Order: sequence, then C-alpha cells, then structure tokens
Amino acid sequence: MSAFHSNFTAQKRISSMEDYVHLHVHTNYSILDGQSKVTRLVDKAIADGMKGMAITDHGVMFGIKEFADYCAKVNKGRKEKGEEPFKPIFGCEMYVARRTMHDKDKSMHDNSGYHLIVLAKNYTGYKNLIKLVSNAWVDGYYYRPRTDREQLEKYHEGLIVCTACIAGEVPNKIIHDDIEGAREACEWYHRVFGDDFYLELQRHEVKDPSLVANREAYPLQQKANKVLMKFAQEYGIKIVCTNDCHFEDKETAEAHDHLLCLSTNEDLDDPKRMRYSKQEWFKTRAEMNEIFSDIPEAMTNTLEILNKVESYDINHGPIMPFFPIPEDFGTEEEWKKKFTEEDLYKEFTTDENGENPLPP
Repeated sequence: MSAFHSNFTAQKRISSMEDYVHLHVHTNYSILDGQSKVTRLVDKAIADGMKGMAITDHGVMFGIKEFADYCAKVNKGRKEKGEEPFKPIFGCEMYVARRTMHDKDKSMHDNSGYHLIVLAKNYTGYKNLIKLVSNAWVDGYYYRPRTDREQLEKYHEGLIVCTACIAGEVPNKIIHDDIEGAREACEWYHRVFGDDFYLELQRHEVKDPSLVANREAYPLQQKANKVLMKFAQEYGIKIVCTNDCHFEDKETAEAHDHLLCLSTNEDLDDPKRMRYSKQEWFKTRAEMNEIFSDIPEAMTNTLEILNKVESYDINHGPIMPFFPIPEDFGTEEEWKKKFTEEDLYKEFTTDENGENPLPP
C-alpha cells in the first residue's frame, strides 16, 4: 500500500469518526475501585480532542472540587490561546435502594442498591445532586450510601440520569429476565426525568485470548443492550454509549487488578476472586468509535448531554452556622455593658487563670 493511500485511508477514518465524551468515569476518589487521577484524565481527554467529560465516582462527590479547579486552570490557558473551554460535568454513580433508603434488612437485599449515573445539568442540578448524595449518607447509609425513588423525584430538577452498567435497575432486571420489572423502571425514570433520561449501553469485550479477565460481563451487556435498544425505540428514549472507566490507560489494567485485591482482601492468584474485564480504561474517541461503529447515535448523544450542561461556578464563601441566643441569656447590648473593652482584651489574651498574657 502506498504512503498516499495509507494517509488517505487514515484521513477518511478520522473524518468519518463520531465525536464523543465520557459520561461514566471513576477516579481514585472511588476508593479502592477507581485508580485514575483527575488531572491525568482531563489531560488525556483534551489531548484526544474531547470537548469535555464527566466524573461519576461511587456514591461520593469527593473529586468534584479538584476536577472543577483543574478544568478552570486549564481553561485559563485555553482562553489565552483562543481555544474553546473544556467543559467539566459534575456527577455521581449513585446507589438506589431496592425498596426505600430507610429499609435496612440484609435478608431483603437492602445492603446493596441499583447503580444510576446522575449528572448535574446546571447549578440547580448541582445543588440537588449535593442534597441527594448527602441524604444518601446521612439517612440512607446501610453498607452503602443509598438514595431512593422518592428522593430522586423530589430533587430531579436540573439532573440528567443514565441507566448505568448492568448493575443499574433497568439492565439488571433485563439480564435476570424480569422484562416487566425493567419496563416499569424505564417508564418511571422516563416520567420523572423526561428527555433527560438516557438508556446506557456498554460493551466490555475481551478479545485477547491470553488475557486473564472477566469474560462473563460482555454477554450480559449484550443481552441488556438488545432490550435497551428495543425500549429506546418503543418509548422514544435516546441511547448513549459509555465505557465504565476505572483506570487511565490499557497498560495500567494489571495495576488496577492489584488494587481490586486490596479492596476485596483476596489473593492475586485466587481463580475464584472478583475480576474486571480489563477493558475499563479511559478509551480514546477512536477506540469508542471502533466499539460502537454500528450505533453512531449512541456516540453523538454524549455530545447532546454535554451541550445540555451549563457552565457555572461552584465556588462559595464560608457558610457559618447560626446559633440563636435564648431570651433569658440577654441581648448583645446588655452583655456589652457588663464588660469593658479591657476586660474582653484580657479574656482573649491570657490563659484560663488570667495569666501569661500574649505580647501586644
């Protein structure tokens, strides 16, 4: 093949490639599960030409401030170069209680929850996401921080949701042949979130025969995908494709496998231990196009979500607590009359015995 033909083929492939952004991403703030550093993910996304990305750590928003600050720093440089800003999407992969967040009976499987990708579309959505995640920890914690349908409906404004991996309610019920249950869940989320509800497709196929990895997930994903696409047509719900990103590059899959052993307290050479498919790296746009070339709309719809998301500042001044003073304690003016300025200075510049004053 001539150099001209090779270059022409490469250019044709690039021009026909669908644009894409990642919407399902775990960082090292998904403790003992995600391995990626926020800064490296952003750098890789920008180097690959992506216009933005989300982070969706398990049950927490620990990485959001670092993510926002680093993107702000990067965008300052991009602005100076006349480049478009890189857009961060603040999200969380939440656990949705199988019954309610107040039910805590392990025999009823309340110790687990269905996964759900929740993304903040605007500042209102960001505040609602904070409320959902905080309430999941304060009121819904049972083995994991859990929310529920009542909370999701109460705080749905400004949020975008995707059905997540095969641990999500809709795909999980599909792979367990509960099609009616999956349909009910799909209808509920569609009713609550409308056009901000997306059906999520994943394909973690292990093609390397020598790779020691989980090969059971891919057939289940394909089983779920088939019905999800049927639901998409039936209900007019859009689909998106994601890669369940847990580490930065293909080459760090083995290091991530070691991390899982630490997390689960299992031996590396245990043939029965939990394994990932080792396909969970932060894939490039070209790699995602190769996987989902037959469903281009699943790629372009990730850009639709990106475009829905507004740019907003999450920085906030200190929020100080307010302690009401009881009436029998007296007013501030009354207390000012009890102590002179000299008394107050002595109170705050000496020890408990009124001795060892601080130097003026």
